[in-house]
Amino acid sequence: MLMANEHTNAPLGGKKPKNTTKTLKRLLQYLNKYWLYLAMSMLCILFVTLGTVFAIRLMGTAIDAHIAAFDFAGLLKVCSMLMVIYLATSLCMWLQGYLLLVVGQNVVATIRKELFDKLQKLPLKYFDTTTHGELMSRVTNDVENISMALNNSLSQVLQSGLTLVCTFAMMVYLSIPLTIASVVTIPVMLLATKAITTRSKKIYKEKQERLGNLNGYIEEIISGQKVVKVYCQEEETQNSFFQKNNALLNVGIRAEIFSGVIAPIMMALNNISYALIVAVGGMMIVAGLPMTLGTISNFIIYSKQFTRPLNELANQINAMMAAFAGAERVFEVLDEPEEALDEPEAISLNNVQGKVVFSDVDFAYEQGHPILKDVNLYAKPGQTIALVGPTGAGKTTIINLLTRFYDINRGTITIDGHNIMEIQRKSLRGSLGIVLQDTYLFTDTIRENIRYGRLNATDDEIIEAAALANAHEFIRRLPDGYDTVLSDGGGNLSQGQRQMLAIARAILANPSILILDEATSSVDTRTELKIQEAMQNLMKGRTNFVIAHRLSTIRDADLIAVINHGEIIERGDHTELMHQKGFYYNLYSNQFETEQRLEEAL
Repeated sequence: MLMANEHTNAPLGGKKPKNTTKTLKRLLQYLNKYWLYLAMSMLCILFVTLGTVFAIRLMGTAIDAHIAAFDFAGLLKVCSMLMVIYLATSLCMWLQGYLLLVVGQNVVATIRKELFDKLQKLPLKYFDTTTHGELMSRVTNDVENISMALNNSLSQVLQSGLTLVCTFAMMVYLSIPLTIASVVTIPVMLLATKAITTRSKKIYKEKQERLGNLNGYIEEIISGQKVVKVYCQEEETQNSFFQKNNALLNVGIRAEIFSGVIAPIMMALNNISYALIVAVGGMMIVAGLPMTLGTISNFIIYSKQFTRPLNELANQINAMMAAFAGAERVFEVLDEPEEALDEPEAISLNNVQGKVVFSDVDFAYEQGHPILKDVNLYAKPGQTIALVGPTGAGKTTIINLLTRFYDINRGTITIDGHNIMEIQRKSLRGSLGIVLQDTYLFTDTIRENIRYGRLNATDDEIIEAAALANAHEFIRRLPDGYDTVLSDGGGNLSQGQRQMLAIARAILANPSILILDEATSSVDTRTELKIQEAMQNLMKGRTNFVIAHRLSTIRDADLIAVINHGEIIERGDHTELMHQKGFYYNLYSNQFETEQRLEEAL
């Protein structure tokens, strides 16, 4: 059935490779290592193809020379030869499949490892500008397309190509008139298939789009079930699903009808081809021309053998295009610029005191759109510096520069007098501890999540860190204690509990400089007090940078830097800034009044 399954193997989203030749050459570089396996596979495929073609011819000979003559001894000999050929071809088919499977799995494993290693070396900017879904698609779907092509399509293409050539050569050798009768319907097959698939392609594209919309809607509703139930929107949700589901049903039926038309057409044309072979062959026998029943029988089988590789090649070309498109997308990631290497003379920080200085720092994520302008900050060892200001003012950017997730455009940042550009990144980041507003926990035990702060920590050190983070008590009450396995992102814990585990992880890491992105605004008062106490334990004896969301939590900070539009517009402690009655005073007063109203309402 020529190209009957085109849609099933089409590249996701209809994508095609931009430069097939370049992508193929790069894929072949991965295959070079396994040239012996590939050579053995080619020999096996060649043997299978020649064996199959010869076996068919042998059956024709048996009809003419032995069955017609009632030569049972000769027939038994031919059957024995056929049995040996089929056993040998079966063994070779298994061997070539095994060899290509080994090659394919090893190549894909290598690509997957290179891709994952590359992700660890990419700068944060890449992850900030690329969606997680896009990255996951490249690591999973695109790599899987390569795997399928190497494991299945490569073998099919090679075998189909050889079968096509060998079968056609044997047909021409046996009879040119019957060869013409066999292939005369093929152009009609190609034209009919092209006409149908051109129309069905648009319908299948629409089907994929509607399927994507439906899947996205289902995922969204499942994730937002609480919101659906709170606002009593179950009926509206069901109606929306019904409409989307019906839209998919209608286009799906149309797509399958178009696809289903191909099979009957191919069957009819194949039957016409068989009839032509029999008619031409019969007339040749009647006319006394060189022709036998065995040859006619051979041609009927060869005709089927000839169209089958065409079908397979048509289908596998789509799979190969999907693989090339996937490989191209994977190679795009592998070609991304990595995070700049440390300078050869870069130093390692030792015995960090925690003196941090920002001097005349300018920074822009995109040229011409400055984020920070002439920022100057000074933190003495052990001081707490609070960064406050409206959303988008540049608070997080200051932290991104201190950690060297991004490099400054102008000015200097120093730690203990050392320019951070001259410090090894691993050493720099190893001196910093970060507790983010959005806590991330791995799908592992609580013990291992805390241990992530320092992998060689003992169980006693983990428990001690948890106690300082006020997490020990709630962990102890869990059925499996520290061996409790967390669900994705720690979803089986409350937000406050997740925050305390993040603090325990940071305590275990024992950094010299601490960065806190406060996250207590969404927890109850009692939990907030526990988190604040845990944070105080964590901040003792360290230089601390706190991104403050609730200004009441940073009244004891040694310095409060008020940032707006990328500039520090006010600085001082809480008392000094309140006396100035400027930007900070207004922020604090408005927030305090809002909190008071909420408390009264409750």
